[in-house]
Order: sequence, then C-alpha cells, then structure tokens
Amino acid sequence: MIAACIRASTDEKPILILTHTNAGVAALRGRLDAAGVLRTRYRITTIDGWAMRLVGTFPQRSEQHTNILKLKNPGTDYPALRAGALAIINGQHLSGVIDATYSRLVVDEYQDCIVQQHGMIAQLSELLPTCVLGDDMQAIFGWGTNVLVDWSNAVEASFPPIGQLSTPWRWDNAGAPRLGQWLLWARSALQTGTPIDLRSAPDEVTWMQISGPDDIQTLTRAAYAASPVADGGALIICDSRRPNRHRDIASRVKGAVVVENADLSDFIRFAERFDFDAPSATDDLIDFAASTLTGVGAGQLKQRLVSLLAGRAQKAPTEVEEAAIAFSKNPVPIAAVELLVEINKQAGVSPLRPAILRAAIQALNGCVYKADFYEMAVRAREQSRVLGRSVPRRAVGSTLLLKGLEADISVVLDTDVLDARNLYVALTRGSRRLVVCSTSPVLQR
Repeated sequence: MIAACIRASTDEKPILILTHTNAGVAALRGRLDAAGVLRTRYRITTIDGWAMRLVGTFPQRSEQHTNILKLKNPGTDYPALRAGALAIINGQHLSGVIDATYSRLVVDEYQDCIVQQHGMIAQLSELLPTCVLGDDMQAIFGWGTNVLVDWSNAVEASFPPIGQLSTPWRWDNAGAPRLGQWLLWARSALQTGTPIDLRSAPDEVTWMQISGPDDIQTLTRAAYAASPVADGGALIICDSRRPNRHRDIASRVKGAVVVENADLSDFIRFAERFDFDAPSATDDLIDFAASTLTGVGAGQLKQRLVSLLAGRAQKAPTEVEEAAIAFSKNPVPIAAVELLVEINKQAGVSPLRPAILRAAIQALNGCVYKADFYEMAVRAREQSRVLGRSVPRRAVGSTLLLKGLEADISVVLDTDVLDARNLYVALTRGSRRLVVCSTSPVLQR
C-alpha cells in the first residue's frame, strides 16, 4: 500500500518514510523498487536512525552530549537521542527546513513506537501531512524501559483511524488464499485465547513435533524446509531470549544467514576492544572471522600460524596463512582487511553474518591510523542503518529482527515459548507456506 501510494503521488518533494528496523527498511525499499518507484521520490530510514542524523547534525540544539551517538550505552543513549530529536523539533529550529525537504511523512509498523518515538512523530505531524500504519497485534518491541504507546488512547487520538485492511493481500497475491484466511482466524484466536489446532490448518501449514527446545536434529531439518517456488526465500524464527540461538541454528543450515540488529552491537563491541598492537591481535581477528563465517577452522589456522612464525612448518604457507603472517608482522588496518578477505575466499567457507563482516571491512578500509577503527566502525554502522540491507534468501533471526519482513516460507522453531503477539508475528511471515515446530499440535496462549 505504501508503494502504491508513493507511486501515485504527484508531490514534488520526496516523501519521508520511517520504520523501526534495518530489515524493515530493506523490505520497504525492495517493494518500492519492484513497484518502479524512483528513489528520488522518497527518503527511507528507521525512526531512531533519523533521530541520530538530526542530533548528529544539530548537537547543540539537541541539548545532548555527542557521545550518545556512539551508542556505547544503548539503555541510556537511545532515550537521550529521542529526547534530543524532540528538543530540536519542539524548538521549531528546523520547521522551514523540514517543510522544504519533505512533502509528507509515512510511518510503518507504528504499533512498535514507544512513547518517546510517538512524541517525535506527533510533533512532526504538526509540520508534515502524516499517515501511520500499524497492527496492535504485532506490538512486540516493548521491554525493559521501553513503554509502547497506547494504541487506543494515544495513537488513535493523534491519528484518527481512516480504515482497516481486512483482505490478506500478501497471501492472495502469492496464490495461497486459504493460508491467508486461516491466519486471519488465527489472529482472532490469539486475541481471545482460543486454542489453535494445527492439525486442522490448511495444507500450506506443516506441523513438526519436537521433543523440546534442544531437539536440534528436528529443528535443523525444519530449517531446511524448501520453498514451494524456485529460488524462494525463507525466514527461520528463533527465540530472542536464548543467547546465540539464531547463530547456532544458522551455522547448522547451509546457506542460512543471521539477520543483525540495527546497532550491529557485536561488531561495535569488537571494534571498541580490538587492539592492533596486542600480542593476541591476530588470534582475535581470526576468531572474529570465525564468528562471521562458517568453515573457517580458526583453531587450526592459529596453530599453523604459530608453527610458521617459529620456522618449524614444513609445508609452505597458503594464501590465508601468508595474510595472517603479514598481519602478525605489521598489524595495520589494510593488512587486517587482506586477512579477512583471504579467509572469506577459502573453499568451504560461507557467510554466516555478512552484515558484520561487510561493516568490518568497510571500517578498516576507512582507517588512516589504527586508532581510527572504532570511529570508522560507528560510521559503517550508521551507513548500514540509513541504507538498510537486502534480505538474505534464507534468513535466521528473532521476531524482533524479522518483523516487517516476508518470505515464501516461514519456519517457526521456538513456538512453545512465544507469547500471543510474537507468535502471530512469526506465523504471518510466510506468504506461501508455514512450518511450525512445537511439542503439541495445539497452541494455547
């Protein structure tokens, strides 16, 4: 609907589109491209990404310290960014600039706005004609200090309803209307606590019984479920509360790729602590490569490096080993890039976390000095936040990371621990087929 509206628009200025995740940015941009909408017709980013750009451009007007842009302490930095952006908007310093830059504002996935974000959007709506879209049953971003905006008392008060979609277009357009109608029923069932018996679901729904959350063999088999169309995509959904769950699953499924959070937090932490001059620098870089790629053989490579540097090795070094030797002798950013690239080129090595590897190479290439790495890492993260990334063919992540995306098939691995809203989000990711793993065929929420 967003794509159709922008395609039909006659506005001379670009339309600002805001959503919540990098994956959502990528999905929306893909839809807009598929609809033939010129990129000059719109600007798209995440709500927090737009706030960061605003505060970064006008730090004094924001009344916040610029250190918050580094997001070293997300729990306090994000609220400060949102407060800073709101201060700039409320101060009316940019009213003319915003009006001259954009024709209107569209906000997707509005149910995930927390109170601060809603305050920002409500103020922007005083400057730009604004339309928000959302589904209260998909409100899953409220945790910790994040208080989701009240849909009835706050959202609908600021943005009076103009209509409700009731046709499952995604599934109708994909040739799976029965699945779409069943999901509409499932939505109502989850709202009312009615049990969902997967045995009575349409043929597009497959139930796979597991013995428990650690039934890795069955879960891995489910994650390999084939799309009903050639070259179709799959979203594999795990529980976000289990540490490294999505990485473990992705590492077991050939061709599977982990979807990262917008913060690229693991990469930023690595960049902050990585010391080019530490005795362990080469080992640390090899371990980093092994965390972003499968099939690296980090232990063996590190052992070979010790032997080669000591002059004890009888076999000549491979290209990867030569790159590791070069970095060990001259630990500079360009040598780090060459080592990561050579590791990535090895036979049997495949991407696991390509977004992080890309960001690392981009940051290292941007360094003039070793000390620049962290700053360049933050810049690479922000570029990724603004541009978004294409969705991998077989993506693994939590409902928090995959919400807003769609694929031909959705595979829900940790069904038993998802609450009603997270389960609804998981069930509705696949447009043609759905695979549900659970201990019982009857889902009760």
